[in-house]
Amino acid sequence: MPEAVPRKLFYKLNEVCQLTDTQPYVLRFWESEFSHLAPTRSRTGQRLYRKKDVEMVREIKKLLYDEGYTIAGARAKLGMGEDPGALESILDPDSQDHLAAGRPDKAVTTELEEILRLMDGNDRRLESLRDPADLRKR
Repeated sequence: MPEAVPRKLFYKLNEVCQLTDTQPYVLRFWESEFSHLAPTRSRTGQRLYRKKDVEMVREIKKLLYDEGYTIAGARAKLGMGEDPGALESILDPDSQDHLAAGRPDKAVTTELEEILRLMDGNDRRLESLRDPADLRKR
């Protein structure tokens, strides 16, 4: 069971590392990947985390290390993804119908997996897709 988070207004980077058993470079990287993990800065530029940030770090760590999520998957699970309708707008109309009916078929699943793979690797590649047929060509 994780150590209880002491009641403080702010926690320094090293304190968060101890409480969450992570390395400073990992926390700094996660800040760039998870928009909700944004510590404030002191006048000297030192990162100052709040209790909710410490809890967020623990949740991110659990999703990535214990449950095996990718960064994109953890982002989606935490509700930090893009507009939820954005993926649906890329799918072809038949796939949209299957998804809306709550019964995605194999083609929809494959299409969504390809979209997520593209997003995880390089978001700019996803933005360049103009036609859903492009997904099947890659």
